[in-house]
Amino acid sequence: MLWYVVAATFFLWLSFLTYTILKTRKHYFGLIKQTKKHTIDEILDSLVEDDKRLKSETAEIRRELKETIDKSRFYFQKMGLVRFNAFGRSGNDQSFALALLNREDSGLMINFIYTHEGVRVYTKKVKQGKGEEYQLSEEEKQALKESK
Repeated sequence: MLWYVVAATFFLWLSFLTYTILKTRKHYFGLIKQTKKHTIDEILDSLVEDDKRLKSETAEIRRELKETIDKSRFYFQKMGLVRFNAFGRSGNDQSFALALLNREDSGLMINFIYTHEGVRVYTKKVKQGKGEEYQLSEEEKQALKESK
C-alpha cells in the first residue's frame, strides 16, 4: 500500500512538472515569435537597449519641456479688454484699452481712442501690473484687472 501512495505522489509530481515545463516552453516560443529573436539573451539585450533609449528620450523631452516652460514666461498669457467712451459725449463705446501681459503681469497696453477725425493708437509698457514710463488711465487699470 505504501508503494501505491509513493507511486501516486511521484506521478502527480511528474504531471505538475510536465505541465509547468510545457507552459514555460509555450511562453518561450511565443516570446521568440513576437520579438523575432532566437535566444533569451538577445531578447534581454534588446530590452536593455530599449530601456536605455527610452531613458535618453525621456531626458531629452524633459529638457525641452523645461526650456519651453522657461521661455513661456515671456509669452502673452493674459488679455484684458475694456471698451469706453473717450470723451463722455453721446455715442457708443468705440474706444478701448487692450492689455497683453505675460505671467508676471508685464507686457503691453494698447489704447485705441476713437475721435471724429480718426482713430488714435497709444501704447504703454507695463511692468508687474503698473505703467513703466507713463501713468495708466482708469480704463487701462480696469483692462489690467480684466486680464487676471
